[in-house]
Amino acid sequence: MFDVFGSVKGLLKLDSVCIDNNLFRLHYKATVIILIAFSLLVTSRQYIGDPIDCIVDEIPLAVMDTYCWIYSTFTIPNRLNGKIGLEVAHPGVGAHVAGKDEVKYHKYYQWVCFVLFFQAILFYIPRYLWKTWEGGRIKMLVLDLNSPVVNEQSKADRKKLLVDYFATNLHTQNFYAYRFFICEALNFVNVVGQIYFMDLFLDGEFTTYGSDVVRFTEMEPEERSDPMSRVFPKVTKCTFHKYGPSGSVQTFDGLCVLPLNIVNEKIYVFLWFWFVILSVLTGIGLVYRLATAMGPQMRMYLLRARSRLAPQDQIETISNKCQIGDWFVLYQLGKNIDPLIYKELVADLAKKLEGKEIV
Repeated sequence: MFDVFGSVKGLLKLDSVCIDNNLFRLHYKATVIILIAFSLLVTSRQYIGDPIDCIVDEIPLAVMDTYCWIYSTFTIPNRLNGKIGLEVAHPGVGAHVAGKDEVKYHKYYQWVCFVLFFQAILFYIPRYLWKTWEGGRIKMLVLDLNSPVVNEQSKADRKKLLVDYFATNLHTQNFYAYRFFICEALNFVNVVGQIYFMDLFLDGEFTTYGSDVVRFTEMEPEERSDPMSRVFPKVTKCTFHKYGPSGSVQTFDGLCVLPLNIVNEKIYVFLWFWFVILSVLTGIGLVYRLATAMGPQMRMYLLRARSRLAPQDQIETISNKCQIGDWFVLYQLGKNIDPLIYKELVADLAKKLEGKEIV
């Protein structure tokens, strides 16, 4: 099992300098890891076996397997609730009249691994954009001040560089902050869009899939209609046509077992809950971001929380003098600089902005 996920381990590494926030990391790190791990899992024959096994008389099994894998299998929706062994062979598998009974084709299973990997790429795009736009600014400004053990002279020089940077670039960093906010909005658009993308991929079954599964577990056994069997059937039908000895077309109706769907149904239940939770959290994050963008008082409270060791009057001075871009850069630095050094930086910056001489 660890061999399968060995290539994902590199994604678990945390950056030495934080340029975003925990919610952002849920998108480009946690979700990307989950999607890539699932993509690898569904391609691992070692744990799942052949993705499809079909049985039919007179047709070589290898030919039938390949044909049904390529051209898809189907179930009969109005045979989902029959008694197994009496009315139907399996849920959705039973006798049907061509042109009269509805037939539902399942074409998605050969694309699941590719779609999951594609989704992982989409989740990484906002991170890629932000990393490109950010250009290593925070890492450059940290100047090794994230370590509590810094030579006093070196610390003083680096703090002075930071204070001078803020004084020189005061009110010119708004665009830097706005680009991060755009990436946060892209995260929300992406996760909501992917919910509907998966709904399209699964023929309109994904948006209610998780809630249907929860409802299914709460129903009485005799009233249950398993949504997992409807969306990810384990046994399906496949029709094969060939010419007989007389040249007439012969039709062969086969049964196909899809072991892969045992994994797929669990993957998409998990993804439904994960995407819904992530959408809600990201939506709340956008409301929070809007509050910080529109409310100077909110920014002051957040800066005070970030620099708890600094006096309140210094925080107020900085908040009154700084625009949102300046506040954002200073707030990001607070995540990366040692708290004691950050307190001294805030004190020096407050004095600089007040026009006082820094001792």
